[in-house]
Amino acid sequence: MSADLGEHGTTAEGGAPSEGNAAGAVRAVRDAADPAPGQAGPPLPDGATAREHRTPAGGAPAMVDVRSVHKSFGAHEVLRGIDLRVRAGEVAVVLGPSGSGKSTLLRTINHLEKVDSGRISVDGALVGYRRCGDRLYELREREILKQRTRIGFVFQNFHLFPHLTVLDNIVEAPVSALKRPRRQAVAAAERLLARVGLADRAASYPRQLSGGQQQRVAIARALALEPKLLLFDEPTSALDPELVGEVLDVIKDLAHQGTTMIVVTHEIGFAREVADTVVFMDDGRIVEQGSPAEVLDRPRHDRTRAFLSKVL
Repeated sequence: MSADLGEHGTTAEGGAPSEGNAAGAVRAVRDAADPAPGQAGPPLPDGATAREHRTPAGGAPAMVDVRSVHKSFGAHEVLRGIDLRVRAGEVAVVLGPSGSGKSTLLRTINHLEKVDSGRISVDGALVGYRRCGDRLYELREREILKQRTRIGFVFQNFHLFPHLTVLDNIVEAPVSALKRPRRQAVAAAERLLARVGLADRAASYPRQLSGGQQQRVAIARALALEPKLLLFDEPTSALDPELVGEVLDVIKDLAHQGTTMIVVTHEIGFAREVADTVVFMDDGRIVEQGSPAEVLDRPRHDRTRAFLSKVL
């Protein structure tokens, strides 16, 4: 399957999100044929290899390696040559104005959006593609869905199944996608609900929960697949202000336990407290990145300083 634009019917930054991890993992998938000649994906950057386990400064392997990624929607270029590395166990917080490409970047990392050029690997494996010679070919649909079980995605609008209880929202993907025995999946789901402070809401339906509680269920659902990486797309933006703290506390707990995460957020205090790396994006580019002290307290670029002056 080619990596041409528009395959998913998606919209530019801020549009309706396409199918998420759990929904994609549990739906029936068809076998897809191997790509025919000419159905190639984007070209690899110079010097790239199909499997690469780079060890950046600091010793830990690169869990996420984004290289020279470009993405356009029609004539609008949303990502303009993104390079990003996140080590295992790190938390990277991505800041930037609306429309800067933050959400699109997350969606390319688990192949909800295809890149036009460049490549992305997670835990040493290419995301969404395999290499054949000097070209990349898109994986079969079921192989892509399998990859997504290793990359958890928490959306800003929760994306829970309204007709399922809280417990069944968490159990569904491990049973259907990972073929785990239901009893085992239920026990794991109950532990996760306790972990996010919702042990007493297993039998509730999403409509009976507050926004903060629904987002905590969404986090538990993502964790149920035991992902290598968690992606958060503005997890508190749809919440009432008084509910933000309960969700951030869960994410902080995950950070303290060494979970590798990329978090798109406008919560500067959270970034300062939890992030190993702060990334500032604008107009589809990474303007600067560094430690919280470097980016938030001593930004080098005028655009970063202008943004922070409006949100701090």
